[in-house]
Amino acid sequence: MLGRYSVGPKHLQEPGPSDEHLALMVQAALRAPDHGELLPFRFKLVRGEARARMAELFAAAARAAGKDEAGAALDAERALRPPVSVAVLARIDLGHPQVPAHEQWACVGGAISNFLTAAHLLGFGGKMLSGAKVRDPAICAAFCAPGETLLGWINLGTPSRQPSGPSRKGGVDVALQDWPG
Repeated sequence: MLGRYSVGPKHLQEPGPSDEHLALMVQAALRAPDHGELLPFRFKLVRGEARARMAELFAAAARAAGKDEAGAALDAERALRPPVSVAVLARIDLGHPQVPAHEQWACVGGAISNFLTAAHLLGFGGKMLSGAKVRDPAICAAFCAPGETLLGWINLGTPSRQPSGPSRKGGVDVALQDWPG
């Protein structure tokens, strides 16, 4: 687990994960702490020909945001580059009598982390990406059912390179503190 790192789409190549690999990643995600067993997340696969449809949506969103054709083409390429993308959706029940929203969001985060760790342990690279596209109405309508929130996409494939250098995050002494401190 300590060797896991994010691999951006430009460093992902074929082969992408198989159906069996993806099922294991989802099984790992389902192990995230989930008070009330609400399953406040969903995953939607984007692979094969569906990547072209997502590229069209990304390009249209770029144009709607004021980007020129070069910017729209770059956004479209981001949808086509990874062998597999997985849309991450949250379904948070804001009125649940026992499980507050923050616990449901924690479950979603744990599911994403478990999914990415499972991908790494299976030999794949991946990275969760979001940005302004998750707020585009046409993209949201394409991916979300009523009551769902699009968080972004996990891009998956075989890494073409290994990470260079140490993590840029702070160390254990920054993340772990005694209380009261």
